[in-house]
Amino acid sequence: MTGLRYVYAVCRPFRSALQTQLTGVAGVPPKMLTHHGLIAVVGTVPEADFAEEPLRAHLEDLDWLAETARAHQGVIDVLTAVTTPLPLRLATVFQDDSGVRVMMEAHEDLFRRTLERLEGRVEWGVKAYAEARPAEPARPAARPATGRDYLRQRRRQTVAGEEAGRQAEEFAGRLHATLSRFAEDARLHPPQNARLSGASGRNVLNAAYLVPRALSEEFVELVDRTKDEASGVRVELTGPWAAYSFTGFTGTGGESP
Repeated sequence: MTGLRYVYAVCRPFRSALQTQLTGVAGVPPKMLTHHGLIAVVGTVPEADFAEEPLRAHLEDLDWLAETARAHQGVIDVLTAVTTPLPLRLATVFQDDSGVRVMMEAHEDLFRRTLERLEGRVEWGVKAYAEARPAEPARPAARPATGRDYLRQRRRQTVAGEEAGRQAEEFAGRLHATLSRFAEDARLHPPQNARLSGASGRNVLNAAYLVPRALSEEFVELVDRTKDEASGVRVELTGPWAAYSFTGFTGTGGESP
């Protein structure tokens, strides 16, 4: 193969063949590279886009980055359906197959321990949002007669908003405790910035849960049973994903071609 090697993930050998119609980054179907009983799932990408200098420029291009991330995630999703992958960081690139093998050998013990710990498990993401409530009651309030009346009205609205926020945070804490008791492991991530995520409402829970694949249906049912226990809170469930939050491994940036 000519071109640079883009590495998606490392995993144990698996019986299922990769889908023949699957394409990855740069529109190239991924292949499997075996080394010491482990598999690196790799693709070939052009130096014109993935050598050090052009890649640095591309990573500032949000459209290019989004397209590449979708292609990367598409391969990870297929792998997650048939095995337990250890995803590497987006745009992990090496000069050739030898470079990939050197990386695998350098991290071999860590890869094996992590894959053993995560075998047969997937990650589910749960987010909860405190949705904005109408500032005014259904029946319009009387127009303030004085400035003092106006300030009192605004104060009541502020107190009501603060109380709703407190209730949403308490619900998020209870939900996280319930899901954590079911899951094998859990991670709390920082709240998402609404301006970046585009999601409505204030993010009061952003968590990941490590769940045995065989118990995923029960986990989803648990979320469904508990998500409506508080009014004014929207709960979103995503997954199953590869166990990104539980690898204990940030990935490798590859080498400079």
